[in-house]
Amino acid sequence: MTYAIPVPLPSALVDHHAVDLERNYSDGWGVRVDDVATAPSGEMYVLHGVYRAHRVDDNGADAAKTVNFGYSLLTRYAPDGAVLATAVSGQSEYMRQDTTLGGPTTGLGEELWWAKGLCVLPDGTLAVTAPNDQTHLVTADLTAVTTHYGASRCRHEDGPSDPFATWISTTPSGRLLCTTGEYGVYNYGSLIGNIVSLADQPLAPSTKPSLRALASMEAEPVKHTEADLRPGVLFHGRPVGMDHRPRPSLTEHLTALELTATQYDWHDARLGRPAVVREDLFVVPVFGHIYRGGSRGQRFAFILVSDEGEFVGQLGGMHLHRDSPFTGFCFEIAADPARERIYRIPCPAMLGDLGQVEEDALRSYAKERAALKKQWQPVNWHWVDGAALLHRL
Repeated sequence: MTYAIPVPLPSALVDHHAVDLERNYSDGWGVRVDDVATAPSGEMYVLHGVYRAHRVDDNGADAAKTVNFGYSLLTRYAPDGAVLATAVSGQSEYMRQDTTLGGPTTGLGEELWWAKGLCVLPDGTLAVTAPNDQTHLVTADLTAVTTHYGASRCRHEDGPSDPFATWISTTPSGRLLCTTGEYGVYNYGSLIGNIVSLADQPLAPSTKPSLRALASMEAEPVKHTEADLRPGVLFHGRPVGMDHRPRPSLTEHLTALELTATQYDWHDARLGRPAVVREDLFVVPVFGHIYRGGSRGQRFAFILVSDEGEFVGQLGGMHLHRDSPFTGFCFEIAADPARERIYRIPCPAMLGDLGQVEEDALRSYAKERAALKKQWQPVNWHWVDGAALLHRL
């Protein structure tokens, strides 16, 4: 099993923008990794990005190479970890002059730059998702974007009006577990994730399935109107909106369940990415308000919800301070539908001694990383790939 794989920058991108890999991120550039997904074939995909926030000292170099830039990248790996291809898309506000690696002709533009989620659909298509229920379908070989769905950030803003979902995960049978946003949550004018839903039909370039609402995070979005209804997000056969939604809400449920909690404890909470525990059971994370000065000790919960919208239970045993996910913003959870288990770390088929499993994994990772370093010869731990196919989206 491969525990370590490189997340590379295409050499064409590094050369074109004269990226100095020796520079620290404090100098105004950096690389981020957003999500990882695995196909049934064993192929892996990584959603990541690279940016530079200010012009570098050109020292007589071509000015076009020293400009600000931002790119989102999708990298495809073989089951053994070999890099097969990378697709590049530019952030539109940075790409006014550059047409070499995306630029103004990019098909995804700024929307993909904000993308955070990656899901392999049952037919092998990639669903790349972002806030504002942006969903982009990309072919498995990363050569084309086939469909865009999305909504405007603010309720009164002109823009796209054909949204789908902010997060997507698949169940063992191929159904789609999703989160969608609503305007007016906590009196915000922007779209905020509020509904957990399930699609029983496939998502494809030519068809967008209806979503069946299972749970709502906040019960009463302020000033929600008929104009804000989503015809594709249904509860009991009617569009979710105003007072028509799953009740009690997740925050109402938590307030009633926790004797020491009040409604204020969950005010301005946020909905995390749900995970599939089994075909008919999901775990839904809810996190309290995030404060600038630190949020350790804020309330968080992991609620078990059935595929019929029933509250089945809640994960316990985590201390608000000692185990706080706000430390490092570790909000992601992982589930194993085959064994109906939930983690934060990968787990082998035979659980055994979990501590020993962690030690073995870290030891293997160190060996894998050392071998990769010898093979790739990274500069300041930045991996550059010149062999894989480079696609412009």
